[in-house]
Amino acid sequence: MPNGLTPVAAASARWLLNAYPPPPGAFSRVLAEAQARQATALAAALRYPTALDVHLLDLLGPGGADHLDRLTGHAPHPDDTAWRTWVDETVVSWAACLLADPTLADRALAAAGHHTGDPRRLTSPNADDTAAAALLRHPDLLEPVAGLHRAGLLDLLDLLDLPDPAGATLP
Repeated sequence: MPNGLTPVAAASARWLLNAYPPPPGAFSRVLAEAQARQATALAAALRYPTALDVHLLDLLGPGGADHLDRLTGHAPHPDDTAWRTWVDETVVSWAACLLADPTLADRALAAAGHHTGDPRRLTSPNADDTAAAALLRHPDLLEPVAGLHRAGLLDLLDLLDLPDPAGATLP
């Protein structure tokens, strides 16, 4: 993930963790955060695939979390203002789709062509991962957020799955 996407991925993961908190305990928090960060990093890399996209993001900004808050009824803490401006609604929506559907996450990883770290927490969560992110991975709870931009993610993945025309043979 390009460095320019780090603030967007981190803020988007933080929003997800605040809206869909893990159970009490440091271990649960760390496992849920790892999953949220993997999902938002992958979603950000798909959303902003080129250096030009990242530069435009830096110039224009991602949009903030206000619409997501209204949609979910999440009431932010009054001191949480600066980081919330770096939340990208599409990145959060795509990350929610990836968290709710490990098969889709596998497909997104293949489409992205690269990913730093071990993606198993995202694509093959174990029992500890699932318990730590029960709300964060619950398809019904995530639906209002995931449904916002799911069609765009699926369209992008369909486009990236197209066979390479250079490898095609002519009849």
